[in-house]
Amino acid sequence: MTLPPGQRAAEGFPRFGTHLHHPPPPVPEDPAIEIGGALTEPLRLSMAALAQLPRREQAADFHCVAGWSAVGLKWEGHGFGELYRARVEPLVAPGAPITHVVFEGLDGYRSIVLLEDALGADVLIADRLDGAPLDSDHGAPLRLVSPSQYGFISTKHLCRIEFLTAAPPDPDRWSPIAGHRRARVWREERHRLLPGRVVRPVYRALIAPIRRLSALGSRG
Repeated sequence: MTLPPGQRAAEGFPRFGTHLHHPPPPVPEDPAIEIGGALTEPLRLSMAALAQLPRREQAADFHCVAGWSAVGLKWEGHGFGELYRARVEPLVAPGAPITHVVFEGLDGYRSIVLLEDALGADVLIADRLDGAPLDSDHGAPLRLVSPSQYGFISTKHLCRIEFLTAAPPDPDRWSPIAGHRRARVWREERHRLLPGRVVRPVYRALIAPIRRLSALGSRG
């Protein structure tokens, strides 16, 4: 098994997230993805509407920026590229080329992704993991899965997608641990300014305490 630079295989699939010791958000009775931004009209994609898109299974590891990797995972869901081409591209405003995509979760977490990265062939809107529906710890009812990028890109509890014609304001601009804008794992793009190998020891030191805090809020 070959892992990206600086990654180590973890036991199982730890629960991580910005909520730390807080429980995951409840799953809505009628889950949907609200889609907006530089479009001629907003779109609400219900689970039934999502089910009309092509479906696939995909084996892909999950790489956390802290340095651990959950390996041998099997995801199921719908390709983001297929969703974009079938439902979003026809609504793009004339003369307004999309450059960035914002993915937002029910917990308020947001990731900002270049459109070219979001359209990667391995990017999924996933609803199942290892043969079972996603549980709350890992992003129920839907989550983004972008295996070629570090895990902080793969927004859990996905409820809104916004398409933009320019980069939005950066909420982590002054953060000392601001993640790299592209976060490509095979290029070890961990930190906004520092080389990946430099920040490895710092991030690895955070794994154990964050894992303990996150486990306190687990209910999956």
